[in-house]
Amino acid sequence: MKKRIITVSRQFGSGGHSIAQAVAERLGIPFYDNQLITEVAKQSGLSEDFIRENEEYASHSSSFLYQLAMSTAGTYGYPSVYQKLYEAQTKVIQDLAEKESCVIVGRCADYILRDRGDCLHIFIHADNEHRSKHILEKYGPTDKTTAQRIKDKDNRRRNYYRFHTDRDWGVATNYHLSLDSGVLGEETCVEIILKAMED
Repeated sequence: MKKRIITVSRQFGSGGHSIAQAVAERLGIPFYDNQLITEVAKQSGLSEDFIRENEEYASHSSSFLYQLAMSTAGTYGYPSVYQKLYEAQTKVIQDLAEKESCVIVGRCADYILRDRGDCLHIFIHADNEHRSKHILEKYGPTDKTTAQRIKDKDNRRRNYYRFHTDRDWGVATNYHLSLDSGVLGEETCVEIILKAMED
């Protein structure tokens, strides 16, 4: 089956967002990253600010509380707010996949759409030196070191992905392509993805 949907998972600072956006532009199809927040807000009734803070992250420090909230969902006949958010996010991603060709970044989209034959699932990674340089160029310095920022973001994404999918984030067998943007460069990553969409 010809591929028409691309999901892109990425390590923080790997340039995955930019690569995904460039692929969407080259293909002339919609790009969904932060754009999903408004749609999820409509679906869930939750505020965009809450979604922005919680949609993709179950932080290491709060993962026990997050899991407790999820595991007790339905105890009193109501889903937890986190379950409600994840279910709304899942429905939005599934609806987009039914409606149109597109590129979707993060949010367990590779897992949510795992049974579709028209998807190409990508993971973008790079070594910490490359990522640190990219983070400083794109986001600037903060009171945390780039190494700590990388560790925090990756841990949050890893915990969230593991909780909702029961799979390990970043493992090559979960994706069709795993690309090292630090070695290949962003433009080459874009070209490889475009070539894979043709096959």
